[in-house]
Amino acid sequence: MKDKATLTITSLLSVVLFAFHWVDEVSRGMEAGTLSALGGVVILVVWLSGTLVLGDRRSGYVITLIGGILGLGVLILHMTGPGMIAGRIPANSSGAFFWVLTLIALGVISTISAILAARGLWSLRGTISSASSPAR
Repeated sequence: MKDKATLTITSLLSVVLFAFHWVDEVSRGMEAGTLSALGGVVILVVWLSGTLVLGDRRSGYVITLIGGILGLGVLILHMTGPGMIAGRIPANSSGAFFWVLTLIALGVISTISAILAARGLWSLRGTISSASSPAR
């Protein structure tokens, strides 16, 4: 199935872009680079596990779907409210282009990943119910 390979690629790209974006924020002092930031590492581990280890299972699709939605959420949070792009990094500062580029790319690719994961879940709905029905 072509969607499965595309889902794996988009999910992996989302993880890498999320990591780049997070590292950029830590290096600028926008996020704490302390032990409390290990929650982000846990998110990345679960997201990668859902993509690489559980990819063909319902749980893998669910994890990838949630990861895709959260990746889009990062873009939405930075575009609205106190986390606005203009309020966080001055447009003429070094690295602002990379920060915004990873943010937008993360939102777009994560959305594609979420759509493909939803399609994968939808395609599983008939196989699970027919396998659990009693034989006649």
